[in-house]
Amino acid sequence: MWIGLVFCCTIAFVTGGLPPQANYIAELLRDQTSSNRVSDNIIEDATLDLPNLVRKYNYPLEEHSVTTEDGYILGLHRIPHGRDSNNRPGNKPVVFLMHGLLSSSADFLVMGPGSSLAYILAEEGYDVWMGNARGNYFSRRHRRLNPDALLNTAFWEFSWDEIGNKDLPAMIDFVLQRTRKSALHYIGFSQGTTVFFVMASLRPEYNKKIISMQAMAPVAYMRHNSSPLLNALAPFARRIEEMAGRRGIAEFLGKRPIYTKIGKEFCMDGAETQALCSEVIFFIAGNSGEGQHNATMLPVILGHYPAGIALRQAAHYGQAIAGGDFRRYDHGPVVNRRIYGFAVPPRYDLSRVSAPVYLHYSETDPLADLRDVERLFRELGNVAGRLRVKPRVFSHVDFVWGVDAKTIVYNSIIGSMRRRDRQN
Repeated sequence: MWIGLVFCCTIAFVTGGLPPQANYIAELLRDQTSSNRVSDNIIEDATLDLPNLVRKYNYPLEEHSVTTEDGYILGLHRIPHGRDSNNRPGNKPVVFLMHGLLSSSADFLVMGPGSSLAYILAEEGYDVWMGNARGNYFSRRHRRLNPDALLNTAFWEFSWDEIGNKDLPAMIDFVLQRTRKSALHYIGFSQGTTVFFVMASLRPEYNKKIISMQAMAPVAYMRHNSSPLLNALAPFARRIEEMAGRRGIAEFLGKRPIYTKIGKEFCMDGAETQALCSEVIFFIAGNSGEGQHNATMLPVILGHYPAGIALRQAAHYGQAIAGGDFRRYDHGPVVNRRIYGFAVPPRYDLSRVSAPVYLHYSETDPLADLRDVERLFRELGNVAGRLRVKPRVFSHVDFVWGVDAKTIVYNSIIGSMRRRDRQN
């Protein structure tokens, strides 16, 4: 979830050679039966905006917006039915997907039909909705505040606490009202799991609106994360945010054409620097499992990622790493007393999470360490399943970008959702 930071700092260095998966990807491109696993035009998919990328593959896409109680205008995307199967509108079970840090609903779309989760769910008969957190490319609006205001960072004064406490409830209520349902399935990836745990603990009335919560690469506790970079930066996270804010800088890695250009020039098949692009991802998110990293798709990924966050979101994770706990954002003792009534920010009470939670995790994820997942498991109020993926080596981003994510992760998710549907 922190890949953008290192990627943009190191891409200018040059290294040689093609990734070990290059021959494999070439075979996929030649094999018509597997062609749905990679884009049929890398450059086009890298440059198309996300709605037109979905429509290119002949899937229906709706764009909606919802306004939060504090004035943020959030973008939502919907694929109401499949293309090849379950391809008629109708009364379908609803699933809501929530992306990771620095990303957007693109998490569930960029790898294309047959590979990305949103398409797979639509083909399986689900009404698929995808949220976008405040501050990312699709949710960069407010009733009063200007995200581009010079020397005024008021728009960006939020962490993932506000995303969980305000954005998620607003989006879930909108989706349920629009679909005339009383409950939905929730699937979160990385930060998408963090914000769910925030919502379900601070606003426990929303637990009854969740049929099942599927947590991919769950992130709450981060004491044992194994990233040298994150562990080095974590003690200074709030200080860095404050120093940047005094200079009018509060947005981090917003969507820019330069990232698409980097993807097309440095990360394409045949580029001498493509291996570096892959190594940056491995450095932050861990080594991908055998055959899981699809380097051919890197330009498409960089065409839609990063999508922007508030620096405070990163600072909040830094506090979680440095403190080894899962607490609300630490503003400092004076402000904490005003907001929370205590000098120290309170812990999120995970025992209040009563929705059935399924934890999908990996043995080698550096950002969701087994010990931290185990602590999360012990403290959650209702864990319905703890499912470690079978490959021993499976990275953080393999959950959304992995070549075999469907067979390794998504089939299990869909199976547990169907079992829940039959019980309701």
